[in-house]
Amino acid sequence: MTEPDWLTWTRELQAIAQSGLAYCDGPYDRERYEMLRALASRMMAEHTATSAEHIASLFEGETGYATPKVDVRGAVFDVQERVLLVRESADGGRWTLPGGWADVNLTPAENVVKEVREESGFDVRVRKLAAVWDRDRQGHPPAVFSCCKLYYVCDVVGGAATTSLETSEARWFLERDLPEDISLARVLPKHLRRMFAHARDASLPSDFD
Repeated sequence: MTEPDWLTWTRELQAIAQSGLAYCDGPYDRERYEMLRALASRMMAEHTATSAEHIASLFEGETGYATPKVDVRGAVFDVQERVLLVRESADGGRWTLPGGWADVNLTPAENVVKEVREESGFDVRVRKLAAVWDRDRQGHPPAVFSCCKLYYVCDVVGGAATTSLETSEARWFLERDLPEDISLARVLPKHLRRMFAHARDASLPSDFD
């Protein structure tokens, strides 16, 4: 899946406007950057089913220098070399690795431990950072904001399968039995297979793009 040019350009316009508003001096520069942000909102609305007003409110909520958001994912394995997947309550109940947006005041590794516990009920120990991928370069469905995805291989050390507000099921899968209904906005089948490779071979270096 290739990201459309209009989305790349719109995201760049929004980032320029956001960073400009963070550092500009004087009302005239601020007015120009606000106009640029409004233009980016209208461009995105033209190509989506979302109103320009709603997109503008999303953009206005982003302040400071524009940087990619950080998403963490935990590839948790048990002694039978099965991976833990959770079924999302949203996105049609599709399966994904547990994870989500990184919270402040926690390291990325601490975030993935927290996310796995909250979404699946299992306690884990991080083994290695397996991959750092740009969401837009990997083939995920197009999204509004730029995002870096951090994948950690983890070992289960306790807990039991539970559900949460975000997930309706947690289940272990062998590589040959991975489900077809994967939440592609969160993880891709090729990423799941790569996590199995990292779990089998501790010497593999971290992947990045």
